[in-house]
Amino acid sequence: MAVSTGIRRRAFVVAGVGLLAAPMILRQTAAVAASGDMTKMDATTQPQFNQFKLGSYKFTVFKDGATIAEKPYETFGTNQKPETVQDLLAKNFLPTDKFVNTYAPAVIDTGSDVILIDTGFGEGGRARGSGLLREGLKASGYSADDITLVALTHLHGDHIGGLMEAGAPAFKNARYVVGQAEYDFWTDKAREGTAAEGGHKAVLANVVPFAEKATFIGEGDTVASGITAMLATGHTPGHMVFHIESDGRRLVATGDTANHYILSLQQPEWEVRFDMDKTQAAASRKKVFDMIATERVAFLGYHMPFPAVGFAEPYEKGYRFVPKTYQFDL
Repeated sequence: MAVSTGIRRRAFVVAGVGLLAAPMILRQTAAVAASGDMTKMDATTQPQFNQFKLGSYKFTVFKDGATIAEKPYETFGTNQKPETVQDLLAKNFLPTDKFVNTYAPAVIDTGSDVILIDTGFGEGGRARGSGLLREGLKASGYSADDITLVALTHLHGDHIGGLMEAGAPAFKNARYVVGQAEYDFWTDKAREGTAAEGGHKAVLANVVPFAEKATFIGEGDTVASGITAMLATGHTPGHMVFHIESDGRRLVATGDTANHYILSLQQPEWEVRFDMDKTQAAASRKKVFDMIATERVAFLGYHMPFPAVGFAEPYEKGYRFVPKTYQFDL
C-alpha cells in the first residue's frame, strides 16, 4: 500500500514529539516526586492535544492546563451537605477531599476556516501551569496566525485570557464571534463595585479591543458554516453552546454548561458556586444534556476530563459521562 508523503510526515512528527518529550517528562516527574508537592502536577505537563474527525471537519482539542482544588463540596453541590457530595465522589472512585479541573479550548478546521472555540488562560495563567494553548497549537501543527475565527461560549477569564499576548492580539488574522447578551452584561458599568467587577475589567481588557472585528450573536444565529449558537444561560447571563454538524455527524460544544463529569452530570440540579444564576444554570444543564442523551449526540465539555469529548446517557437523576474512544476513527 502506498503511503502519502503527508501521512509519513505526520507520523514522523508525532513520533518525534514523543521521543523528544519523554526525557523531559521523566525529569519533571522525578522532580515533582522528590519534592512531594503534587499540587504542581499541572506545571509539569507538556502540550497535550487530541485530534479526530467529525464528518469532514478536523477537531483538535487542547489541554490548556489543570488545577487541583480542595473541598469539592465548596464548589459543587453547595446546596447539599458536604457528606452527600463526598459520598457521590467516593461512589465514583474519586477522592473526597480534592478535585482536578482541566480546561479544553478546541480548534475546528473546516477546510475554509480554522475556528478556535474559547482561548484558555493565556499568559496570565502560565505561572501556575495553565495557558498552554499557544504551545499546543504549535505541537499540533497550527500557529496562532492560522486561526481565522475565535468563537467564545462566554466571557469568564479561563475562556478569554488567551485573546491577548504581550499586549497585542494573540490571533492577529482572526475575526470574532461573541454572544450579544454576554457582551452587554460584562461591559456594563453597572458591574463596577459588584462581585462581577473583576470579570468586567477582564472583558474590557481582553474582549472590547476586538469589538470592531466581532459579530455579536444570539439564539439560533450562525457562527460559521455548520455551526449554530444556542443560549444556555445561568452559568453566566449570556452563556452559549454551539451545535456543530458536518456530513451528518454532530457534536455540541457545551462550554461550562456542566463543570464536572460526575458532580454536574449525575446531579444536574446541584448548585455550583461559579454559576451566577444557579436555578437557571440547572435548568440549562437539564435542557442541554436531555437533548444530548436523547439524541445520542457527542459533546465537548470545556471542563470534562481531557480530551473532554464524549457522550451522555440517562443515569439515575441525571446523566453518565461516556468518554470517547474510537467513535470518530472509523
